[in-house]
Amino acid sequence: MHLEWLELRDFRNHRHTELEGIPDGLIVVVGPNGEGKTNLLEGMFFLYALRSPRASTNAPLVREGAEAGFVRGEFSGDGGRSLVEIEIPTKGASRVKLNRSPVRRKRELRRQVRAVLFGPFDLSIVIGDPGKRRDFLDEAILALWPLKDGLTTAYDRALRQRNRLLKEWEGRGAPTDLEAWDEELVRTGVPLIEARAEAVQRLAAGASIEFAALAGYGLLVEYAPNVTAPGDTTEASFRAQLASRRADELVRRTSLVGPHRDDLTLAVRDLGARSFGSHGETWAAALCLRLGLAQAVVAEAGEPPLLLVDDPFSALDPDRRDRIAERLSSRGGQVVISVADEADVPSASSAVWDVHGGAVDVRGA
Repeated sequence: MHLEWLELRDFRNHRHTELEGIPDGLIVVVGPNGEGKTNLLEGMFFLYALRSPRASTNAPLVREGAEAGFVRGEFSGDGGRSLVEIEIPTKGASRVKLNRSPVRRKRELRRQVRAVLFGPFDLSIVIGDPGKRRDFLDEAILALWPLKDGLTTAYDRALRQRNRLLKEWEGRGAPTDLEAWDEELVRTGVPLIEARAEAVQRLAAGASIEFAALAGYGLLVEYAPNVTAPGDTTEASFRAQLASRRADELVRRTSLVGPHRDDLTLAVRDLGARSFGSHGETWAAALCLRLGLAQAVVAEAGEPPLLLVDDPFSALDPDRRDRIAERLSSRGGQVVISVADEADVPSASSAVWDVHGGAVDVRGA
């Protein structure tokens, strides 16, 4: 997957940024903090994800004083060329076109364009609450299999309805409709559990290899499903666990069994990464999860995704900085990283972009 060119208009602090003839290899975005490096990578990621990893609404994405922001770019890959054009209003949904035609479902775009982004916000995957790790699991599913984008939505819909029934029930015993919603929870939950399990299986080895290259020892990455099925099918185990927790659910008036209570086990040197890893280890673990996902996407899609790595060196010692720079520069496809210090620009870079005040200068251009 190759990003041929990029245009940002009124996106964050970028009034008008145009980049053409973007090369393969390691591209380094360098400049002081607060000048627009992260915003540039975010704009690239928006072409794939149609969302920001740092904002829940569109308003912060639009430059102050503008009515809308615009992100445009063209990708080339095994499936041909894909022109992506996005208008981002301060209020309401973004308007997206793929090859001049409106995009009605995100899957239409994600089948053509693939990207993986790492940033400091990913530290919460390692040290945050389980919800952050579930979000990562579902992001991995979408990156690997865009057509499975409805799994989480279907399960969440069933879960909300079942929880509403439990919350509003005032009678004795169980609501008469609860068994029907049990079945709906199982029907929508089992495919989600299976997809999460396979996603972790696909990315775990790559994440551990990348971590070992940095630290000298591996990273354990294991799916920790709430519904376990020792010697039984997941479907049968799900029903059995729902039945066993029925009394507790009626007392607490909420669903206590299902993938909404899943987690992801991360450990280094036989110690849980969240509790015992150093800051450098937790940072490296979060980064390597994304690198493992990017490697899994290559195996699934047959070509590397656009890999965006925001500020990868800040929490690493000099030796590990050199190691990760070497690993990133040797990957196939396009890798775009941001650094604040000129001294951190790897010698193997294929291009260097200087960013100041939302303006980008390409060295040598």
